[in-house]
Amino acid sequence: MEPFLSTKNKKEISIVFILLAILSLLGGILFGSISALQFIIPGFLNNLPFFKCRPLHVGLVVAWIFLSSIGGIYYYLPKYCNLPLFSNRLPKIHFWIFLCTGVVILSCYVVGKFGGREYWEFPPILAIPIVISWILFGINYFKTVFKKVGQWPVYLWMWGTGIFFFLFTFSESYLWLFPYFSDNIARDITIQWKAYGALVGSWNMLVYGTAIFVMERINDDAKIAKSKLAFLMYFLGFTNLLFGWAHHIYIVPSALWIRYFAYAISMTELLILAKLIWNWKASVSEAKKHFHLLSYKFIAASDFWIFINLILALAISIPAINIFSHGTHITVAHAMGSTIGINTMILLASCFFLICDVTKCTFNKIQTKLIVTGFWLMNIFLLIFFSSLLFAGAEKGRLIIEDKLSFQEIMQNISPYLTVFTIAGIIISIGLLLITIPLLKVIVKYLKN
Repeated sequence: MEPFLSTKNKKEISIVFILLAILSLLGGILFGSISALQFIIPGFLNNLPFFKCRPLHVGLVVAWIFLSSIGGIYYYLPKYCNLPLFSNRLPKIHFWIFLCTGVVILSCYVVGKFGGREYWEFPPILAIPIVISWILFGINYFKTVFKKVGQWPVYLWMWGTGIFFFLFTFSESYLWLFPYFSDNIARDITIQWKAYGALVGSWNMLVYGTAIFVMERINDDAKIAKSKLAFLMYFLGFTNLLFGWAHHIYIVPSALWIRYFAYAISMTELLILAKLIWNWKASVSEAKKHFHLLSYKFIAASDFWIFINLILALAISIPAINIFSHGTHITVAHAMGSTIGINTMILLASCFFLICDVTKCTFNKIQTKLIVTGFWLMNIFLLIFFSSLLFAGAEKGRLIIEDKLSFQEIMQNISPYLTVFTIAGIIISIGLLLITIPLLKVIVKYLKN
């Protein structure tokens, strides 16, 4: 891989980011499948227990989201926005910092060396190279886009907002290291959940901006990214980034106005994104659908999952339901619906668009059939996966509140739902393999030539 990172061709560094992103996705689904099996098969892979598999799964999936977004941005700016990167060297440095830090983090998880919280369970010292890499990314991005004079398409605003607020919220998520925050449990929980909720909002900006960019390119219509609807979505998404996290902390004695405001705006940007994709699908001609068949299919699928997840998100934002559902598998269903159904669908659409554009490849009939089969397996069993989590969460909430059973008794009662969840998750993994293996072959062939 070294020769390709040292060339002057900017496309190649973007494709290496995408390669690492897809490998992270496959690693994430592998450890996710192992984690699920450990719920229903006691003693499964004892040498890699659940407390190690879970952070491996989460860390790799988060890496997939960021790497695929970053790879797209590095390619789309010079290629389609006519904005040559401020520095062609910084993306290479960015990549190596990301790769080396990632290897160290994964190694820490495997040997059981922790010290962090939630998404960042690795030792806090490893946050430093992550911050450095994002500062380099931010410098390169803003010095590149500030060259553009005139009305910016909405995705430039979204990408910039996502980069800035990732740095801000990532730094905020480490305030627990200071006694002023960690010594007060209400303050600690409030800041921690505020940071993580806003962190998700920051990567949503990167992903949704990528969705609008790909839609613009498929339809070859710049009006999409400059429409009032697109900017309404940006402002609603930005408001959610700032305040929408508060539905996580209804149980914390925080100011009432924060809770009410968060409830009023929660997930409204998904409604606008769904409307934007709906309008776009109606405007895409059959010829363009055929030409960009695979990218189109994944964005269309994300629209379905946006509606499904929006209903659930609005439901769990209602305080009475939130008390019942918080900490159950309903919360996991919400997270999985967003991560797989929305973010991964959009990012796969971007990967297909970018890889085909960089390599000038066309998939043969067998490869296309494999990808389409994987697409349907993934979506059908994601619905089963999602539903089983909802049923498990609802039953768990009832058993806690009404029957007041012990944790062990609760897990025994919901085990049939978790079995269905595990089987569906494994089939989703198979679907993703069918989708990504042809992509990996194309990338490897391109890098070898």
